Amino acid sequence: MCKIIDGLPPGVSKLSQVFAGASLCYNYPQTEKCFMIEDAADPHGLDGWRWQTCTEMVMPMTCSNNSMFPPSGYDYKDFAEQCMMTYGVKPRIHWITTEFGGRRIELVLKRFGSNIIFSNGMQDPWSRGGVLKNISASIIALVTEKGAHHVDFRSKTKDDPDWLVELRRQEVEIIQKWVG
Repeated sequence: MCKIIDGLPPGVSKLSQVFAGASLCYNYPQTEKCFMIEDAADPHGLDGWRWQTCTEMVMPMTCSNNSMFPPSGYDYKDFAEQCMMTYGVKPRIHWITTEFGGRRIELVLKRFGSNIIFSNGMQDPWSRGGVLKNISASIIALVTEKGAHHVDFRSKTKDDPDWLVELRRQEVEIIQKWVG
């Protein structure tokens, strides 16, 4: 994401920078000119993510004055109240690290995991925390230089680039071997 934003011509507005960054996640075919992320239909799947941050993956995020985004802080109490008000749940702060071993995920998955594909696009800002190497013969990391966050989970379109078509083909082939 940073490469995309930093690669824009000098003088590009902050709004254009934000759009370029959001396009990586929500507009990889580059067909959208505007995002209506507050749309009740939720075409980008954001509401599921909000639920997940309340129930499984609490991730405090802040922005400093040195960011292109407006400065913001994090208040766990406010976050927990919002989760309770919206979904009727209390956040489970340590669930993800307890369940999957935190920074030692490889050790946990070697003992208890099988038939998992970790698909990672290196243009995904989260890729630094991804599984980028195979853990075992059935816990496989597929890494693409041009990939973005969950792009392979999105519906197939006629505009899909060749690398995405190939990634999906590999995923189907692997899964077919597991269930075949």
